[in-house]
Amino acid sequence: MNFVPILYENEDILVIEKPSGMSSQGGHKIFHPLDEELSKQVGYKVHLVHRLDRDTAGLMVVAKSGAAAARWIKLIGGKQVQKEYKAVCIGAPDGKPSGIITEPVSKGGVEKPAVTSYSVERIFTFQWEDKAFAEGLRDFNTEISLLHLKLGTGRMHQIRIHLAKIGCPIAGDDKYGDFKLNKYLKKAAGVRRLMLACVRLTLPIAGKQKKFEIPVPPYFDEFLNMCVQRSGSTD
Repeated sequence: MNFVPILYENEDILVIEKPSGMSSQGGHKIFHPLDEELSKQVGYKVHLVHRLDRDTAGLMVVAKSGAAAARWIKLIGGKQVQKEYKAVCIGAPDGKPSGIITEPVSKGGVEKPAVTSYSVERIFTFQWEDKAFAEGLRDFNTEISLLHLKLGTGRMHQIRIHLAKIGCPIAGDDKYGDFKLNKYLKKAAGVRRLMLACVRLTLPIAGKQKKFEIPVPPYFDEFLNMCVQRSGSTD
């Protein structure tokens, strides 16, 4: 059984930290999903009220009953829950320290409105070793950025799609990102996971806005420290 850290508990919900690589919900050929593993861990059935992609790490709200799940789904749908993320991207927003992405996101062939706010926390110029260039890279340097993101809507894969659309896909994202550079980052820097994590949730609890925050996963720091060693960087 996979252990899932529980950061907070009341009569209705658990706030938990989902590891990268764990699916939120079970399904065909999905083994050890969060809903099943956490239910075994706590000894009762838990109910999802929102999801994170399998490869996205970070904070989630999980309900302890069907009635509580219905209430929290309504709260999330009514934008009373604020979700904030960190992402390490290949490239950076073009000359903008902050902005709002409003490109629609397609679901089932239907375009849905979507809103993601971002701010640039740091930009690195990652310097590749010669061996990587012998295999076909165009430039000796690749810009890497650390972004802070807030969701205005909660569409499936929204952050990944939005950042790819503005030219700074998330490192390790082979579905929407730069497959070739991800391949080189895996070889040269050990980037084997999607560099996206939900690091802060603000929830309406007992009439107040309660914040939960976690640091980025260790593999973020490992890669960013390598970027510092190999590059010039700007704050």
